[in-house]
Amino acid sequence: MPQNKVGRREAILMFGAAGAALTLGCGGESPTSPTTTSGGSTTGGTTNAACAVTPSETAGPFPSLTDLIRSDIREGKSGTTLSLTITVVSSANNCSPVENVNVEIWQCDATGNYSQYGSQTAQSYLRGIQTTNSNGEVTFTTIYPGWYQGRATHIHAEVTRSGAVVKTTQMAFPESTNATVYRTGVYASKGTNPTSNTRDGIFADSIDSELAAVSGDPASGYTATFRIAI
Repeated sequence: MPQNKVGRREAILMFGAAGAALTLGCGGESPTSPTTTSGGSTTGGTTNAACAVTPSETAGPFPSLTDLIRSDIREGKSGTTLSLTITVVSSANNCSPVENVNVEIWQCDATGNYSQYGSQTAQSYLRGIQTTNSNGEVTFTTIYPGWYQGRATHIHAEVTRSGAVVKTTQMAFPESTNATVYRTGVYASKGTNPTSNTRDGIFADSIDSELAAVSGDPASGYTATFRIAI
């Protein structure tokens, strides 16, 4: 990743990102509930009508302060395994794949904490960067994200080309999958996320184009796909 992005991150840190995970993105009013397919273990979807550009969302809690080029971002964090494939496509070119752009993701752990901020400044878990292949794809091995007060379950994603940010967005997860995961393992003690996708201040007006497609189960793990149209 080019150096000018690191400068932006340093600026973020100066503006006191430490408390961002507790304050950003509180819920909003719900318009229409997303359609969820429950024929088996696959739920959600990422279809953008007519290949519309994916909505831009806030970067906070913020991107990594260092460039972590890796596909497995777990760093020993406990949780249900999630294999996440993100495809970057060109909205202006009939959703053709976009090769050789960097995709960064970051998320909270099962307890709702982000690395590098707040009490976790010495940690770098659940953050990573990969470069898209000829199909516009990157794949990360992570854990199913936890949740924190005021936000629906989510993962952040940012696409950069030649050092310039071209899209910062977030992906939501199907409510039925969230409920299943949060009854099991390391998530169970915290329980169900009280903020739904449609009452979330970020997703309430755009959930149809920001919902990951997820399949699997807590025992064997989940796979998820998400498309970012730039």
